[in-house]
Amino acid sequence: MVDRRTLNRALLARQLLLERRAMRAMAAIESLVGLQAQAPLAPYVALWTRLSGFEPAELSDAIVDRRAVRMSLMRATIHLVSARDALTLRPLIQPVLDRGFRGSPFGRAVAGRDMTDVMAAGRALVEARPHTSPEIARTLAERFPDIPTDSLAYVVSYLIPLVQVPPRGLWGRTGPVARMSLEAWLGRPLASSPSPDELVLRYLGAFGPATVQDVRAWSGLTGLGPVVDRLRPQLEILRDERGRELFDLPEAPRPDPDTPAPPRFLPEYDNVLLGHADRSRIIPAGRAIPLAPGNGAAMGSVLLDGMLAGTWRVSRDASGATLAIDPFEPVGRSARIGLEEEGHRLLAFRGDTGGRIVVRTPTS
Repeated sequence: MVDRRTLNRALLARQLLLERRAMRAMAAIESLVGLQAQAPLAPYVALWTRLSGFEPAELSDAIVDRRAVRMSLMRATIHLVSARDALTLRPLIQPVLDRGFRGSPFGRAVAGRDMTDVMAAGRALVEARPHTSPEIARTLAERFPDIPTDSLAYVVSYLIPLVQVPPRGLWGRTGPVARMSLEAWLGRPLASSPSPDELVLRYLGAFGPATVQDVRAWSGLTGLGPVVDRLRPQLEILRDERGRELFDLPEAPRPDPDTPAPPRFLPEYDNVLLGHADRSRIIPAGRAIPLAPGNGAAMGSVLLDGMLAGTWRVSRDASGATLAIDPFEPVGRSARIGLEEEGHRLLAFRGDTGGRIVVRTPTS
């Protein structure tokens, strides 16, 4: 039987959150099967909190050089992945995007209509150069005036693999959400026959031990039961405290549950909080995931002893930067010192050396 604390330490180890690793950014991104990136700068904080010596330029250069891309993938949300993974993962995840489009108001508005010509015209646009969604909608509306304008834009953004091109997603810069065809941007085709088996194995390496439902919650894919059954001979089968079947890679780390877990600052939407159907291994009972929108480098979540324990936010005024930490529960002296030390590291990473740390007392 595997208890929650053991699952917690296994997850932290695989997510590079027990100790910072001397690893290159691209290797970490592939090891984690991508980073959540709806907030454009979230991957920078995600890598800083996991890697020793990480500098933002390393990731910005990878995006500019087209070694890393931001695009819709797991759960139909924006992820930062390597170029190699983008070409492999997108064909596997496309059914999730298809289902998301059909279930949206924009998909329902064109239900039953043949979108072949719209897709062809949209693909021609995004293969020629990057376009924003309003540009796509306006251009296609001239040719297809009988189709709702919003639906035209969403047909392209959901059903054609697109990347958000820089300067969007670069550290210290900004830009509109302009998209281009993944294949045109990388100059390479999508993988012709990617393996769902490999996707499940990589998920377990980054998030396991896990149930089939956990893999589904992370990916958005259905029909994974037969895939896991096919993999059973090469997996280790465990049971959790509720008797549920967990699957894992035999060689994957499962540290001692008493292994210390230092304070960690996560960006918005970090996958360590979102990667399971049952999130009790990292989120205390009754707690929701903080999902306040932001750009990814000014707010997020706090882990204490490996569990979600509060939120953080950086603000600036004439006197400089202030990092406010809001624990869910009162913290002791040792935890407070750890938060302050890690907070100063975060401010230094952001370029706010000398900023102020405030650990606030919960009001209830």
